[in-house]
Amino acid sequence: MSSTRVLVLNSGSSSVKYQLIDMRDGSRLAAGLVERIGEQTSRLIHTHVADGDTREQNGPIADHEAALKAVAAELGRDGLGLDSPELAAIGHRVVHGGMFFTEPTLVDENVLTEIERLIPVAPLHNPANLTGIRTARALRPDLPQVAVFDTAFHTTMPESAARYAIDPKIADRYRVRRYGFHGTSHAYVSRETARLLGKDPSEVNVIVLHLGNGASASAVEGGRCVDTSMGLTPLEGLVMGTRSGDLDPAVIFHLERVGGMSTDEIDTFLNKRSGLFGLCGDNDMREIRRRVDEGDERARLAFDIYIHRLKKYIGAYYAVLGRVDAVAFTAGVGENSAPVREAAVAGLEGLGLAVDGELNAVRGDEARLISPADARVAVAVVPTDEEMEIATQTYALVNGSGNLT
Repeated sequence: MSSTRVLVLNSGSSSVKYQLIDMRDGSRLAAGLVERIGEQTSRLIHTHVADGDTREQNGPIADHEAALKAVAAELGRDGLGLDSPELAAIGHRVVHGGMFFTEPTLVDENVLTEIERLIPVAPLHNPANLTGIRTARALRPDLPQVAVFDTAFHTTMPESAARYAIDPKIADRYRVRRYGFHGTSHAYVSRETARLLGKDPSEVNVIVLHLGNGASASAVEGGRCVDTSMGLTPLEGLVMGTRSGDLDPAVIFHLERVGGMSTDEIDTFLNKRSGLFGLCGDNDMREIRRRVDEGDERARLAFDIYIHRLKKYIGAYYAVLGRVDAVAFTAGVGENSAPVREAAVAGLEGLGLAVDGELNAVRGDEARLISPADARVAVAVVPTDEEMEIATQTYALVNGSGNLT
């Protein structure tokens, strides 16, 4: 196939992130961000990777169509335009694919209709993802457009892990089940962890800890997800930057009946004013650690709650997998916070988990082991690359190889 470039688009409600990747060697050709779409203060930042040239535009960008046209113009200035015969496809991040989409999918009208039907379970994300796809299709109707779903990697979970303990007829009617999110990251990191260990993904059991402002854990058995911490929505699971994670469902009823809070108020409270932010007023782990080091008790409690929940999931997924070959930390906090990694495995030596202090303190952009050489279970830091994963899955589909390794 002579066309080897994939444009990756991640369309948010008021932003578009993009990367142009050459799949012959995985090199980035260009990358950028359009933000504050629909405002007078819109901004486009574009980098031509080959010469390191970064350009910035400021001024109103009315909508996603205007944003993508601006992106296309910037790419064209670098000789990388959307009309290039070397462009093989456009890969789109789509947050929610339900149970219908279990793998990367060529977009057609039926696919768009199904993504639209899933808006009630992903009201913040799927509409923006749809807008990006439709706009890109209008600009290049002849080019394959591929949807890569955050939920797809988790569709291999057994029903025992995916179902809630409620009446199945009610659950099915309203699509209530555990879907999981961050799947593109979990897929990439679990595979890269196996590569780091010099093994095939089918031979490795990995606990992946995607720790960013949003955070999730997954249990990956032989390359297949068998459990994950997020559920029907990204609210379930670990303590996050502004989300509560797990809590007694009756808390919601209590806040409504006793606190007089409306459904929308509770939704905002648990998603945007809870987690680390709710506990101590900060959702940046760097700031929280600074406060901890200065003796701030609120920050210390927030950090301790965060670590306690993280340890519970490590232990739970150890039990689910039975045998663990590696625990992999990824995303902003997982890749950059040595104190979080150290605290998360402290006291778990009986499970074969430990970190080497010197290795853990090293910062870098490469996947690396931070456990002692004789550790029974490897502990790794594996920088995630969701754009590369989307490009890889997109190219494998349009190239007909189906090979993601």
